[in-house]
Amino acid sequence: MAKERADLGFANALDEFNPAEWQPATERADRQKPEKAASRMVAEASGFKSREAPTAERAGEGSSAPRRRRTGRNAQLNLKARPDTIAAFCAVADQQGWGLGETLEKAVALLEKEYGGS
Repeated sequence: MAKERADLGFANALDEFNPAEWQPATERADRQKPEKAASRMVAEASGFKSREAPTAERAGEGSSAPRRRRTGRNAQLNLKARPDTIAAFCAVADQQGWGLGETLEKAVALLEKEYGGS
């Protein structure tokens, strides 16, 4: 015995629908995309936050230089530090134009040189 399905209110519309009569809209090919500047202005006015990585041209807009690079580094190190230490670490990376992984490697090399290591 099968349960009767709940009425969702659009059964009549589906009964009247004929797929042979349906035609896709052809207007889309004629429609032009808005300019990027206009899109950006509308997005900023509505509070939209972009997820794209900052590009070199946008890096001067108050954000730091992009740090995403293909480097072959594939292991993650997650540690806790004081906010001032993190800010200083990132400031050194930004000043030198290094990624955070590269900055860590250089810091470890300097620590090994100063204190020895394996």
